[in-house]
Amino acid sequence: MDLLFSNYQQELSILLKLGFAMLLSALIGLEREAANKPAGLRTHILVGGAATLLVSLGHVAIEGQIQRFGSPVVQADPLRIVEPVIVGISFLGAGTILRDRSKGNVEGLTTAASLLFVAVVGMEVAFSQGLTAVGATLIALIVLRGLPWIERRIQNDEG
Repeated sequence: MDLLFSNYQQELSILLKLGFAMLLSALIGLEREAANKPAGLRTHILVGGAATLLVSLGHVAIEGQIQRFGSPVVQADPLRIVEPVIVGISFLGAGTILRDRSKGNVEGLTTAASLLFVAVVGMEVAFSQGLTAVGATLIALIVLRGLPWIERRIQNDEG
């Protein structure tokens, strides 16, 4: 039992990061939910949380190897942790993209991009970049909420 909870302070830190990442992801998920998109609140929360956990787990694994073998022996590339997260989330996002051949348009690209975005926000939190994660979330909300209004104005001016 001692081994299971031997590093509880680090685990509590990861859980706090997880909660924070899921909260930020929820903000973007709420916007997608309000816009009635295929991936909404729960999906965004889980994607942001999964990215945080995967990066945190990678960090813990690297630390464990350094403690076991010593830092000169262990070499770690943080991008090797990030790459599979991006691939997995991109695959998930691809499932939200639909092409309507009769109308000649594609739907779901923005939702797929928002899933990738919350994964990156989750990774930022896992890498202790909380301020960047908050700023990025706010910018994403401005893009998701503000730009459609501008796009409609442009279309009305052209029509």
